[in-house]
Amino acid sequence: MRIRDIEFDKHPIFLAPMEDVTDPAFRLMCKKFGADMVYTEFVSADALIRSVSKTEQKLNISDDERPVTIQIYGKDTETMVEAARIVEQARPDIVDINFGCPVKRVAGKGAGAGMLQNVPKMLEITRAVVEAVQIPVTVKTRLGWDANNKIIVDLAEQLQDCGIAALTIHGRTRAQMYTGEADWTLIGEVKNNPRMHIPIIGNGDITTPQRAKECFDLYGVDAIMIGRASFGRPWIFKEVKHYLETGEELPPLSSEWRLNVLRQEVEDSVNLLDERRGILHVRRHLAASPLFKSIPNFRDTKIAMLRAETKEELYRIFNEIEPFLP
Repeated sequence: MRIRDIEFDKHPIFLAPMEDVTDPAFRLMCKKFGADMVYTEFVSADALIRSVSKTEQKLNISDDERPVTIQIYGKDTETMVEAARIVEQARPDIVDINFGCPVKRVAGKGAGAGMLQNVPKMLEITRAVVEAVQIPVTVKTRLGWDANNKIIVDLAEQLQDCGIAALTIHGRTRAQMYTGEADWTLIGEVKNNPRMHIPIIGNGDITTPQRAKECFDLYGVDAIMIGRASFGRPWIFKEVKHYLETGEELPPLSSEWRLNVLRQEVEDSVNLLDERRGILHVRRHLAASPLFKSIPNFRDTKIAMLRAETKEELYRIFNEIEPFLP
């Protein structure tokens, strides 16, 4: 599979862009475990052109991450064009346009998935960004605004006509947010549309290696994207890769090995930011980790993790629960 000049092996797996999740440390960890391409947190075009420091920091990428995509969102064409040009100077491999974020502060203001209610504007922005930069431009979006407006099959053709190099589809509507099950049937319909010739990347509810293989086999997508299933489980890429390549499950990873990965995630987050901000950032990843789900009184442990403010507190919790891990 190729996105313009970027070539991937068979069955590529991408790390989805997630706000407050896909910072450089986490991206590098997922890359180490087999992610074929990683995405930054999404970048506000408005904040970027105003030189907001916190937003500019999201453009920090390294060669070790490549191929790496920077994702932008906004609702104004000129602003998005200017932001895309700024992003291009950071030298990512791809710039991705977010037309899929469902949260109120984004979609409610007409950006992200809000653009699904204003397709002409979506297409105008896409054409303008494609024309403004030399690197490939891709789009990530959803099936439509709600169950009565699943427009993705026609929309995919329109976006392709704007010159994008690939399209990622999350198998939910904006109205669904992250609830219910992702519907891959329309993703498959887009992929199997004979008029589509760009790569189609499927996203939504890929939580196991078996489901990853099903999505490739049943819907014919060119790549898959894993998002929330990587929380506290960056090794999911290792598990999925092994299954896709061999048809067999990876031998069980020991609880000691997985706990050490999470310890490293803590260290990386603290080193990237500082102890206070690093712990605030990483503790909800840890609390969501499936590694801890079977221990006694998990709810109390989860609360303790979410309240931890230092490495020492987190590591003390780890040491207390380690004997109970499967």
